[in-house]
Amino acid sequence: MTAMPLNALTLAGRGLRISSRRPDALITALMLPVMLMLIFVYFFGGAIDTGTAYVTYVVPGAMLLCAGFGAASTAVSVADDMRNGVIDRFRSLDIGGIPILTGHVAASVARNLLSTALVLAVALAIGFRPQAGAPAFLAAAGLLIAYITAISWLAAALGLLANSPEGAGGFTFLMMFLPYPSSAFVPIDTMPSWLHGFADHQPLTPVIESLRALLLDQPAGNTPVIALTWCAAITVLAVTLTTVLFTRRTR
Repeated sequence: MTAMPLNALTLAGRGLRISSRRPDALITALMLPVMLMLIFVYFFGGAIDTGTAYVTYVVPGAMLLCAGFGAASTAVSVADDMRNGVIDRFRSLDIGGIPILTGHVAASVARNLLSTALVLAVALAIGFRPQAGAPAFLAAAGLLIAYITAISWLAAALGLLANSPEGAGGFTFLMMFLPYPSSAFVPIDTMPSWLHGFADHQPLTPVIESLRALLLDQPAGNTPVIALTWCAAITVLAVTLTTVLFTRRTR
């Protein structure tokens, strides 16, 4: 194994250890999406007609909401590293920016998969019944990992863009807000007409619709292709942006 993957793997382990030392942030990232899902299902679900049990409709959106909260901690961790001088110590060990940031992203993906599994377990306990066979379930898992990876790289870029961990947390608000003007919690045609264009064409809607179709064994059409295209575009843009920003911040 070459030095760069080894460094990234080591730094991913460091990111997970940092998470374990911040139980408040870890509990928030794990429990808040679950609490929001329960609120939507039990407080609002009876008033929302989706043509199926509301828990069945809302689970894909809760998974993406979960990823947004998890990515926010990545932005904060990157900003904290840039501020506390640890980057200089890494560079003195000849560890470049890509392994450092890849370590943060890998830790973020691991944390998000754990929190997503928790959301899914709670959803199953309250009535969610996926109909997917093994191939569709694996496809849904692959799409979810692609989305988590994309949003984690975007969070790393926002962490580099911010001047402080507090600022990084503020920058990630958009990622946590985007599931709401989408098909995550209510059908788009129930929203005001002026919002339809944005909700139909923003990145999260095809991801949510794809997950919903795959998990419930429904026709997905070309929606998964659109979703993966969005994930790939966000990842490429975010990786490029992190490379440029890291170079500028460490001159």
